[in-house]
Amino acid sequence: MLDINKNPEKSRVKFSVVITTFNRWQLLERAIFSALQQTIPCEVVVVDDASNDVTETQIKELLVTYSERLIYHRFSQNLGHSAAVNQGVKLATGDWIKLVDDDDYLAINCLEEINKVISNYSQAVICSMQAFQVDETGQELSKTRKVGQESVVYIKQEDIHYGMLLELVPFGTPIQVSFRRDVFLETQGWDSQLDTNYDDIDSWIKIAKFGDAIFINHCLGYRTVWAGGLNQKFSIVDRLKVNTWMKARIYQLVHPKHKAHLPSLDTIQTYLHLHWGLVALKQKQFSTALSLLFPAIFFPRAWQLLWGRKSRDN
Repeated sequence: MLDINKNPEKSRVKFSVVITTFNRWQLLERAIFSALQQTIPCEVVVVDDASNDVTETQIKELLVTYSERLIYHRFSQNLGHSAAVNQGVKLATGDWIKLVDDDDYLAINCLEEINKVISNYSQAVICSMQAFQVDETGQELSKTRKVGQESVVYIKQEDIHYGMLLELVPFGTPIQVSFRRDVFLETQGWDSQLDTNYDDIDSWIKIAKFGDAIFINHCLGYRTVWAGGLNQKFSIVDRLKVNTWMKARIYQLVHPKHKAHLPSLDTIQTYLHLHWGLVALKQKQFSTALSLLFPAIFFPRAWQLLWGRKSRDN
């Protein structure tokens, strides 16, 4: 049984930064040093998903200097991103986990700022922050959206799934999210069947069952945005199917106090068809767009949900 009231003293909160990688040593090196150079000490766990470049050789050289803080685990065969995340968290010894993909990296004070916040909230099990979105050269493209107007926003557990359902509470990608290690392990970790396609969101849904959430409205990480990223390799129809399945799961978890204000699940599914239909239209996938937009375009409530999302994104 988890002790959600556990609240380590501020000086004893220990972070583990879990970095997953595959064949991207030059990017990985940046990610590793962004963790090792944090203003508060942390453990760094690197899980190598069977890279066949110079990754293993280079990290073994780093281990000579950073053996007390750096853990390296290499899979003998490629098992996928979700399996790498799960292995990293199992190997970690920190109270809180900060995930980092190999092409992302942390601001030097990231963990210090997270520590200041989570140390004040014993019920928190997950924390998200803003991040800069950058291109492959490191040029800033945008910032992820804020949640609310305060610098720190605290959301009680009973309000999280309602917020996730209506996209008022966007935890974001791994570079934005930290969580309690014991809670993650209780949820059985990431689902490899969802590899690179909502596997992170699936995890946030499960973690949020166990406690409250914190949002830090300050950019403390950097997320690299690639043209033709892995999630783009899934068809729009497949992404819609998983998105719809996720929403149905979240819908069942919404606290009873929100039921009176909740759109029907049919309305939410219609909104998703509208959203993905417009994505298909933008990408000039006209036959897919046509199949998804009709009859969704004739439902005003679906348009309201869509415009509400767009206004928040802007």
